[in-house]
Amino acid sequence: MICTVTLNPALDCAMTFDTLTPGRTNRAGSQTLSPGGKGINVSRILHALGAETTALGFVAGSLGTLLEQLLAQAGVDTDFIRLPAGENRINVKVRAGEETELNGAGPTIPPQALDLFGDKLSRLHPGDTLVLSGSVPPSLPDTTYERLLSLLPAGVRTVVDAEGELLRKALPHRPFLIKPNLRELEGLCHTALSPTDQNAISACAARLQEQGAQNVLVSLGPSGALLRTGEGRILACPAPLGSLVNSVGAGDSMVAGFLVGYDRGGPEEGLRLGIAAGSATAFSPSLASGEDIRRLYRSIS
Repeated sequence: MICTVTLNPALDCAMTFDTLTPGRTNRAGSQTLSPGGKGINVSRILHALGAETTALGFVAGSLGTLLEQLLAQAGVDTDFIRLPAGENRINVKVRAGEETELNGAGPTIPPQALDLFGDKLSRLHPGDTLVLSGSVPPSLPDTTYERLLSLLPAGVRTVVDAEGELLRKALPHRPFLIKPNLRELEGLCHTALSPTDQNAISACAARLQEQGAQNVLVSLGPSGALLRTGEGRILACPAPLGSLVNSVGAGDSMVAGFLVGYDRGGPEEGLRLGIAAGSATAFSPSLASGEDIRRLYRSIS
């Protein structure tokens, strides 16, 4: 079982306009509403690839109820904790030539709710995988992932896909996988990097391994990805050709694809399916379908 954690899930509302005039009423040509949040994206792609997954996190209010309903309609199992007050956030993406994002704040998570969540994680089983993705709500400290990792039973495989101190504080818990993009890797290593400089990228990945990470998967956008394995092997794979339509969720899709591929055939297969899943989402207006991912996978040698 692969469980994903989204501490601040959202309803993502995407609207498309021919033109956008500030200060006036603008009518969308199209709109979509979907469950959002990095861990939720991972679970949706895992489900599309046939993997067993459960999405964990917090829901609140009528928007939380709708979020659960949409995930159920998509076939994704959930085990959320319901908060006593507040509403889950709405993130609005306005597309009119360029994309503008308006992200809501989400509910406050009280200490007792986080304690309940920690109890839930402490009941995972050896062999399960836990994916911690994205930022934490303003009501929680940047030690939150560190705290949650400390509660896990031995034998639970962990993935951390986060930025800055949230990730750095989690490294001593030896996550099986971390997946920084190039900008995040630059911030962690305090150095400028080129997506084509594999030696420098690998050296930065090695520094994160010295701090505790096992496998480091660096997403490089159109340049594909580089994987430094726990054994120190360097694997690189270019992205397939295609037109960027939507970068939201591409990194989450890569994480899901990597986990499924790794379990099927090791790091090479993980990298290949991760690239296929991330690219398929980048080439789609929303998260990719399983068929889109499999089609791209066949094109990657």
